[in-house]
This record gives sequence, structure tokens and C-alpha cells, in this order.
Amino acid sequence: MKRIHLLSLIVVVLNCFSCKNDDNNKTEDALYELEIPLGFPAFSIEEDKPITNLRVELGRMLFFDPVLSRDSSISCASCHQPQHFFTDGLAISKGIEDREGFRNTPSLANLIYSPVIFSDGGTDNLELQVLAPIEDHNEMDFNIVDAANRIANIDKYRELSLCAFDRKPDPFVITRSIAAFEKTLLSGNSPYDQYEFQGNLNALSEEEIRGKELFFSDKAKCTSCHSGHLFSNFSFENIGLYQEYEDIGRARITFLFSDEGKFKVPSLRNVAATPPYMHDGSKASLAEVIEHYSTGGAGHPFQSTLVNPLNLTDQEKSDLEVFLKALTDSTWVEPFL
Repeated sequence: MKRIHLLSLIVVVLNCFSCKNDDNNKTEDALYELEIPLGFPAFSIEEDKPITNLRVELGRMLFFDPVLSRDSSISCASCHQPQHFFTDGLAISKGIEDREGFRNTPSLANLIYSPVIFSDGGTDNLELQVLAPIEDHNEMDFNIVDAANRIANIDKYRELSLCAFDRKPDPFVITRSIAAFEKTLLSGNSPYDQYEFQGNLNALSEEEIRGKELFFSDKAKCTSCHSGHLFSNFSFENIGLYQEYEDIGRARITFLFSDEGKFKVPSLRNVAATPPYMHDGSKASLAEVIEHYSTGGAGHPFQSTLVNPLNLTDQEKSDLEVFLKALTDSTWVEPFL
């Protein structure tokens, strides 16, 4: 698996800062080499959105810099912390001035594969997604144009923007560079992957193998929603978390009454490292989540027909939990720690 080599990128950036002073000696920006994890399908990069070394580095710098918030107090990484696998460990995230956000923070792993962004599917465009936290009143509470003007007055950002995009910092540069960085966050080296795709038959314990078999079985039916290489089919489901939802979920986007309480099926990769769970962080542990599905949900009128009592035994619950823990890949966050 390729990892982001931060030191080498920084050297490239420093060498590039003079690239606009002499066009004859302009540093060429190379495409970033994304290595697809074993077992993952290929993906295509849009021609007008190339992922290059300098764009990734600019996006990384902006991602970790609080300069994009109105009072320069929080960054993207304030909610998407590497030590929490790019979540924040809170039920509901906090923005500037300790303002409470709207929902639980999702991980950013493997976003390049996600056909929809946000738990209600508010956009299918990762570049547009960048605008939401910057301009949200309870998150960064800033204007993207004002943010661009601010970073345009910072030498390192102005010069790197010229090198990476051939233009001074503007909203286009901010959204394209942060999205480029986020697209490099690939995670696919868990014990499950080592067992299933890398030929290491010792990567899973007997208990984890029992949990794997239960996960893929007709009894648990987990793969009705948590399928594919990311363990998500990216559909929107009402899992009967409540009989009445304060957050109406997908219905905020579609305005369809029948979409009340529906949220995007999350990827289960690294799920053990990203508690608490559900859109509102109401489940503190994997054991609580498994118990919810075992009992069959709260019985909301629009609850998915896929959610029915599983009546799992204590041993089955334990096996399923340890298998979910085996989906944890810590290698992709190590360069940031």
C-alpha cells in the first residue's frame, strides 16, 4: 500500500515556491501515485480533476490549518482527527465557539469510492462537500470567498497555489486541493484483507472466522446493506433507530415523507476505531449496535423490511463483534500520527 510521504512532498513544495519567478525553470507537478488496495476495484479520475503531488500537499496543509474557519480556531482535522481514524470520537461534533454541530462525524477513509457524500446524500461531489463545513454556521462559520482572500495573503499558500493550479488561491483552489488530499486516504490493509486477499490464513482467529461466516450468512443478512469492498451498498435505510426521529435524514434532501429517518449505509471499514455510532452518535459501542439489530429495531413506520429480529445468541454476538474489529486497518493513519 502506498502511503503519503509527507517529508518528500514538503521538499517538493519548498523547491516549487520559486516556480513562478522564472517560467523557464518552472517545476513540473507530477501525478500522485495512488495504489489500489488488493481486493478493491479500479476507479477512474476525472480528466478535469487530476490528483497531483502539489495539489495533494496543498490540500493536506489546508486540511490541518485552522485558517479556513472564521476565527481561525478549528480546521477540518479538528473533527476528522487521524488518531480517531479521521473522526473525532464525539457523539456530535463541535465547531467554532464550541457550537454543537448537526450529526456524528464520519470517517474519510476511501471517499474516492463513495458515490454519495454526507449521511443524507446531500451531494455526490467531493469538491462541493468541502464548502459545507466551511460555510456552516455551527462548524467553521466562514465564507469561502473570504477564506480564499485570507489564504491568498499567505506566501506559502499563494505560491503553492500558483505551482499546483497556475492561479492564485480562490474557492476553486481550496475545494479542488482539499478534495485531492481526501481522495488519497485509502484504507484496505486490515486483518480481514490480509486473510481474504493477501493469502495470510493466520490473519484471523477462529472466533473472527466464525464472525465472518455469520456476517455473510443468511441468518445475519448483514450483506443485504453492508456489501462490497467497502462493506456498504450506499443505499439509504431507516433502521428503526427511533419510533420518532428528530433528524429526518434523507427526507431533508428529497422532501419525501417516506424518506424520514433514512440515512446512508456507512462503510464498516475501521468501524471498531470510530465510536460512537449512528447519525447522532447514540450507540456508544459495537455491542450496542449489534444488540439493536438482534432485537429488530424500534418499529418506525418506514423502518426497512431488511431490519428484523435476528435473535442472536451471546456467542454469535461476540463472534460478530470480533469480526468487525478485524476490519480495522491502522496503517493508513500512521503517517499522520
